[in-house]
Amino acid sequence: MGRIVAVVNQKGGVGKTTTAVNLTAALREKGARVLLVDFDPQANATSGMGISRRSKYTSYDVIINGVAASQALVRTDWGDVLPSSSALAGAGVELADMARREFILKDALAPVIENYDFVFIDCPPSLELLTLNGLCAAEQILIPVQCEYYALEGLSDLMNTMRAVKKRLNPRLTVFGVLLTMFDGRTNFSSQVAQEVRRFFPGRVFSTAIPRNVRLAEAPSHGMPVTAYDKHSRGAAAYLAVAEEILTLF
Repeated sequence: MGRIVAVVNQKGGVGKTTTAVNLTAALREKGARVLLVDFDPQANATSGMGISRRSKYTSYDVIINGVAASQALVRTDWGDVLPSSSALAGAGVELADMARREFILKDALAPVIENYDFVFIDCPPSLELLTLNGLCAAEQILIPVQCEYYALEGLSDLMNTMRAVKKRLNPRLTVFGVLLTMFDGRTNFSSQVAQEVRRFFPGRVFSTAIPRNVRLAEAPSHGMPVTAYDKHSRGAAAYLAVAEEILTLF
């Protein structure tokens, strides 16, 4: 059965969706069977994988309208995707009165999990009911952390939320890894932030840091992961290296 990982950070602009998309593609390139679940109403992971935001079925239909996850999946050259749409923005309110409201996503994904080695859930940049569903569906969380001054801001809240979920709803939940993003090796500051993050998460930070890279920023506008847009770019090399770390560990 696939390893289910929620990609989460309530702070926006840290490379969360970029990481979800490009790790999916990098692991797929290395032969793993990968599913990307876009659970963010912004649907950026969906468009970043070259899929229309007007797909027949989306993650909203799966959790609210009872559509089978297998019917909603879209196959791409870079991995399978359960797409999202803006309709998901109102799903938190609709989920509120449902039985097992924290486990709707987990129950919906259960029939397809065995078909994959890795399942990445791209969660919204907030700590609310959609993200809670992602945390309850997952076994582990992957936290992208931007190498900037406020890198650790909000991470205490995220870890408190994780501990609460682990205690009350999902005892198996652990940290899969912490990924440093937007790293600029030319500055001492990025290195200082990296050291601080490693102190905050001892033994949990990937050796590879994702650099600031123009190709990485351009790829989503072309509807493809950076490994397809420019395989020889520094961004592509970094995500392929992280994928190798993951495969070595698991």
